Amino acid sequence: MKARISFATVLVCAVSLGGFAPVVHAYLDPSTGSIILSAIVGIFATLGLALKTYWYKFKSFFKSDDTPAADAQSRETAAADSKPQSSDPG
Repeated sequence: MKARISFATVLVCAVSLGGFAPVVHAYLDPSTGSIILSAIVGIFATLGLALKTYWYKFKSFFKSDDTPAADAQSRETAAADSKPQSSDPG
């Protein structure tokens, strides 16, 4: 049987563990904050690109190539390719 952990349980544990944290004497300069911010922006950019890539792959998997617009476009392309090219400019 699967045990479910509620949000309240996690919150109580986090708050109680935070009460046991020792005092830390550390200095974080502005460049450290900049590095952390750059990492967060990079993570969101990577996630966005991955979602976009896989979304288009997902859509193309279910997309049918039998649409009338695709057939019309392929006919236009074939007709344009079969037209003779004239060397007379005008």
